[in-house]
Amino acid sequence: MTRLAEPVSRPGPEEQAAPTPALEITSVTSGYHRVAVLRSVSLVVPRAAVVALLGPNGAGKTTLLRTISGILRATDGRISIGGLDMTSAAPHRRTKSGLCLIPEGRGIFPALTVRENLRMQLPPWSNDDSTIERAITVFPDLGRRLGQLAGSMSGGQQQMLALCRAWVAKPDVVLLDEVSMGLAPRIVDEIFAALQQLAAQGVALLIVEQYIARALDIADYVYLLDRGNITVQGPPSELDRDALLSGYFGPGS
Repeated sequence: MTRLAEPVSRPGPEEQAAPTPALEITSVTSGYHRVAVLRSVSLVVPRAAVVALLGPNGAGKTTLLRTISGILRATDGRISIGGLDMTSAAPHRRTKSGLCLIPEGRGIFPALTVRENLRMQLPPWSNDDSTIERAITVFPDLGRRLGQLAGSMSGGQQQMLALCRAWVAKPDVVLLDEVSMGLAPRIVDEIFAALQQLAAQGVALLIVEQYIARALDIADYVYLLDRGNITVQGPPSELDRDALLSGYFGPGS
């Protein structure tokens, strides 16, 4: 007589472990010269998700991105990248763990050509030149300007060149600080289309953005930072846009 195999008990969806977030910030406090700008800030960026970090000027958004990237040190709390504790890690270790920061202000080398800038964006541990080709496929205008000095290009072209780091470095999570600032609407459209393409490839994005409506259009989740504290959070579809705007611009906006 053949015995039937015992049924295997498998965990249901609610019992299965949740995927490790691309980035997790837990109760982080940070600032400048012992003056706290961020106070016990917590947020999560899931893998392959777009998270918008909004807030008025002076709220601490750039401070948070600098703290995540290691430019500033957290005085309290925990920073985890891909499940690894990076709270005390140097910036280059965070980069090697899959983090990429695109800072405000178009961080390029104006005296170098576009091609030289792209090679400078390659991490020291990478020898994959094909990522450069992938970057200029996203921004074809740069492909036609490889021999041009970066500083002689328009502001929009320089911003596209700065954004190429998100393709060349092959990161898991990208921090973007006001990448649309001062650009013409047509260029903003191109940049947001490129960001959506990057997210579709599975890269997690944490976006600080002045155009609230554009950020909400592509975001899976939103945090509102005000005076160093998270005051509102949730999926865009569940947020009161008027309340969000009030928190962003102040009462009566």
